[in-house]
Amino acid sequence: MEEIKRDLTEAEADVRSYLENSEEYAKLKIFKVLMELVTVFAQTLLIGALALLALVLLSWAASNALNTVMESTYLGYLVVGMAYILIAFISYYLRDKLNGPLLRTFSKHFFD
Repeated sequence: MEEIKRDLTEAEADVRSYLENSEEYAKLKIFKVLMELVTVFAQTLLIGALALLALVLLSWAASNALNTVMESTYLGYLVVGMAYILIAFISYYLRDKLNGPLLRTFSKHFFD
């Protein structure tokens, strides 16, 4: 009879341990999903801001300086537009560099 009690006590401890570990796993899984959403949002915001900046600056440059400096109606558009497109491509390819620092920063806040 004592052996059955001991086995039941051990089984109860094992079940409690399993439930605690399952809870920790669920928290980590939720954290991972939320962080993926945050990083995608940050990447989209960065790329979108660069695209908007390029549009505004291209419009301004076209209206003020094209005819006077280059004496051409399209070369100014081309030069400035290609420069911002290059910046946008570089930002897009370096977007993965943003994930590490964001994960480290938010994991400090989440686990403290």
